[in-house]
Amino acid sequence: MLFICYPKCSTGQKAKQWLDEHYVEYTERHIVENNPSYEELKLWHEQSGFPLKKFFNTSGLLYKEMELKNKLLGMSEEEQLQLLATNGMLVKRPIVVYEDKVLVGFRESEWEKLL
Repeated sequence: MLFICYPKCSTGQKAKQWLDEHYVEYTERHIVENNPSYEELKLWHEQSGFPLKKFFNTSGLLYKEMELKNKLLGMSEEEQLQLLATNGMLVKRPIVVYEDKVLVGFRESEWEKLL
């Protein structure tokens, strides 16, 4: 299982603690140092079944500074994926990739079902 997070993020820290408490083995990946690629994001989006907007860190400073709330509406899915691949701080986290399943964000009930 791949666990993609930003170590300073409190939600990511809670998620990691949850994984550890449930003895889930994972490989940790720092989302800023090793930003997801366009190809990864495209695959994860398809596997997750979530709308692409869910992959954006809408509460992040960069998202707000770039005024993406309004700009995303006029962008194609392709353009949004390309944008996400430019900076890990734009991507919502944590992300869990387990076999062909993907979770974005930390909702304990979702994680319990998957893991």
